[in-house]
Amino acid sequence: MALAALATVAVLFSRVSAPSAEHDDKKEMAALHRPDGLKWQDGPPSLPHGAKFAILEGDPAKPGPFVFRVKVPDGYRIPPHTHPKPERVTVISGTFNLGMGDKFDATKLEAMPVGTYGTWPAGMKHFVSVKGETVVQFHGDGPWVIEYVNPPDDPRKKK
Repeated sequence: MALAALATVAVLFSRVSAPSAEHDDKKEMAALHRPDGLKWQDGPPSLPHGAKFAILEGDPAKPGPFVFRVKVPDGYRIPPHTHPKPERVTVISGTFNLGMGDKFDATKLEAMPVGTYGTWPAGMKHFVSVKGETVVQFHGDGPWVIEYVNPPDDPRKKK
């Protein structure tokens, strides 16, 4: 029975990984984003000043899949906030410190070092502080939205 199950799995994987007859490798090219070729721009107005942003795939402001990176300087903080969709984060460099709750509390921060992947559900109240210049990759289904728990913390409302 175990051999039959393994054979079934092998057949399923061969079907998934086999190229389609409709796929023409010569006409399509993979989208590669090398770190030294990223086009960094100022972060969106919804993030505190100092963030840089590089879009790798999709448009985070529109419905559909997206991937983007955010680069922030040492000591950068994001006050407590939520997102209406799940958040998925991978730490590329630096240390991303994440805390849960509706008030910024440094004692609740948990370090996410390089290589860490984290996900939390829509509506989860959380806050961020980084150590060292930090690059974090976000991916999900747009539109990506950030809503601050305390409205005066929203950089869009500051002059």
